[in-house]
Amino acid sequence: MAEDTDKELVKRVQKGDLAAFDMLFAKYQVKVLNLVARYVRDQEEVKDVTQDAFIKAYRALPKFRGDSAFYTWLYRIAINTAKNHLVTRGRRPPSTDVDIDDADYRDDADLLRDVDSPEAALARDQLQDTISRALQALPDDLRTALTLREFDGLSYEQIAQIMACPVGTVRSRIFRAREFVDQQMQNVMQGES
Repeated sequence: MAEDTDKELVKRVQKGDLAAFDMLFAKYQVKVLNLVARYVRDQEEVKDVTQDAFIKAYRALPKFRGDSAFYTWLYRIAINTAKNHLVTRGRRPPSTDVDIDDADYRDDADLLRDVDSPEAALARDQLQDTISRALQALPDDLRTALTLREFDGLSYEQIAQIMACPVGTVRSRIFRAREFVDQQMQNVMQGES
């Protein structure tokens, strides 16, 4: 089980085994990069913020008690690091959480890219723009809950741990976020945009 492996690796890191941290880094690097990329637009900054998040995690590992799964704890650090980065750069955190490019790492991404007609391309662009604007308009707590659920596939319990709130609050935030995005999409489909 992955959680058991993570716990064992964390114990080894806490005893000074740097190779164990390298294994955790290799396991979660891409996930953290994708998560940070939802907050930070510049690719070089994404790499820097991801590195900062892992450095913070490494430094904080001696205090990690295992109350939550390692990756839940790491995600929380990554989100906070990305938001803090934007604040220090004088930008609103997060300016754009999710971009349609997130589909690139999904299995069905080819289906999204294989549309040839100009009408289909226009409709796709309009849908992308609508979703992006709707997500940008969401309050941070709703946006974070929705993106962790829809783009990272985390459970409600995992999101509750990351966001440090009850599961019921997570369910409510995701429901409200979905409702808002759906309404924005309906407005576009009805020509009210």
